[in-house]
Amino acid sequence: MWQPVRIALLIAALGASQAQAGVFDDEEARRMIADHKIKNEARFDQQAKAQLDLANQIQRQAEENARLRGQIETLNYELETAKKRQQDFYLDLDTRLRKFEGTGTGSESDPTALTPGSVSDPAEESLQYEAALNLFKTSKYKEAASSFNAFVQKFPDSSLAANAQYWLGNAWYAQQNCTKAIEVQSVVTTKYADTPKAPDAWLAIATCQQELGNRTGAKRSLETLITKYPNTPAAESAQQRLKKK
Repeated sequence: MWQPVRIALLIAALGASQAQAGVFDDEEARRMIADHKIKNEARFDQQAKAQLDLANQIQRQAEENARLRGQIETLNYELETAKKRQQDFYLDLDTRLRKFEGTGTGSESDPTALTPGSVSDPAEESLQYEAALNLFKTSKYKEAASSFNAFVQKFPDSSLAANAQYWLGNAWYAQQNCTKAIEVQSVVTTKYADTPKAPDAWLAIATCQQELGNRTGAKRSLETLITKYPNTPAAESAQQRLKKK
C-alpha cells in the first residue's frame, strides 16, 4: 500500500521541481531580454546624440561659412568702390590740370603749340586722347591701353603725351599687370619728369611694387617722390603711406 503512495509523492515532487525550474528559466529569459533592451536603448541614445552633435557642428560650420562669405563680398565691394573713387579722383584731377595748363602761355602750356617741324593737329590729338580716356572711364581697360599706347607713339611731343603715358600705366594696372604698369609709369618719371603727372606716376609705381611684394622698392619710390616733388598731393599721400609702414 505504501509503495504506490511513495511513487505518487515522488512523481508529484518531480513535477513541482520541473515547474519551479520552468519558472526560473522564464525569469532569466525575461531578465536577459530586459538587459538587451536597455543596452540597445543606450546604444541608440548614444548614436542619436552623436548624430545631433554632428548636425549641430555642420550647422555651425555652414553659418561660419556664410559669415565669411559675407565678409569677403563686403571687402570685395569696398575694394572695388575704393578703386572707383581713386579712378574718379584722378580723372577729375586730370581734367582740372588740363584746364589749368590750357590757361597758361608759351609752348609748354598751350596745347596748340607745335614743335619745330611738327605737323600734328591739336584737334586730332585732343579727340584721340578723349576717346582713349572715355574707354578707361567705361572700364574698357584693354582697349584704353591700346588707344593710349597708339597716342604716345603717334604724338610723342604732344602736351598730352605725359597724361596719355600715365593713363596707359593705369590701364595696365587695372588689368592687374603691375610689371607692365611699372614699366610704363617709369617713362613718365624720366621722359616727362617735369610734368604734373610725374609725382602721380611715382605713387603708382610704389603701389605696384607693394602689391608685387617689393616693400623695399615701394619705400624707396615713396621717398623719391617726397624728395623730388615735396609740395604735391602725391607727396602727401606718400607721407601717409610711409607712416603706416
